[in-house]
Amino acid sequence: MKAVVLTYDANRALTNHMIAKYDQLWPKHPFVFRIPFQQLDVSESEHHEGVRTSPDIKGTVLGLLRDIPDDEWIYWCIDDKYPICLNISAIEGIMGWLPSTSPGDIDGILLCRCRTFNRPDFVSAGFIADNQGVRYLERADYEQIWIHQFLRVKVLRFLFESFPDEISSAKLMDEMKRRIVKPDSHRIYVVENNLAVFGESTTRGVLTKNCYRSMRRCGLALPEWYTVCSGKTKIMGKLGLICRIRAWYERISG
Repeated sequence: MKAVVLTYDANRALTNHMIAKYDQLWPKHPFVFRIPFQQLDVSESEHHEGVRTSPDIKGTVLGLLRDIPDDEWIYWCIDDKYPICLNISAIEGIMGWLPSTSPGDIDGILLCRCRTFNRPDFVSAGFIADNQGVRYLERADYEQIWIHQFLRVKVLRFLFESFPDEISSAKLMDEMKRRIVKPDSHRIYVVENNLAVFGESTTRGVLTKNCYRSMRRCGLALPEWYTVCSGKTKIMGKLGLICRIRAWYERISG
C-alpha cells in the first residue's frame, strides 16, 4: 500500500523518524512511503519511493496523488505525527477488510479516536462494523484529517483541490478545512475503540519534547533547523497498559 507523506526537504529528519517508528513498531508493515522532494533526493528502496514535487503544500500533495486512481486506498501520514503504539493485529485485520469495501460506502478509516472525536457532536450516534466486529463511527467533516489514517485517494484529492494555491503556513489549513463541505459521497469513519497512539513532532514550528527524545533514542539526526525543543509533550490517543507505559516513557525519558 502506498503511504503518502506530506513533508518537504527541510523536514526530512522528521520523515526519517516517522518511518523509523513504523519500522520499529511494525517490522512487517506493507507500506511503500511515497516521499516528496525538491532538491534533497530520496534513497529509494523496497519501502521508500521519492517523488519530485513543487515546493508548495497543495502542489506537493496533488503531485504525490497524480498517478493514483480516485478509489485506491492509501495510508495518509504527515511528517508532523509519528506512531508510539499500534494494535498491529487489529490494524492488519482492517487492512485485510478494506479491499472488500465499496467506494461511497467506506472511504476513510482513522485508527486513533482522540480529542474532538470523544465528543458526540463530531461523530455519528450509530455505527458500522467490519468482518471482525470492529466498530466505526462516521465523521461529519475533515476534523483530525492530519492524523495518520487510511483514505481513498478521492477524499484527499478533493480536500487539497479545494484549498487555495498559495498556503503561507501549514497551520492555516486547520481553519481552511473547516470551511470545506465534505461531499456526502465521501464517507469517512473513526474506530469506536482506539487502536493507535501518536505523538506530535512539532508545536508552532518547534520540536516537541517527546519527538526530541524519541529521535535521540532512535539514534537519528535532528533537523538542521533545530535549536531547542519546546518543552511540551503532545500525545494523541490511549490504549492498554503497555501502550500507556510507552506513552508515559515518551513523556519522562531522556
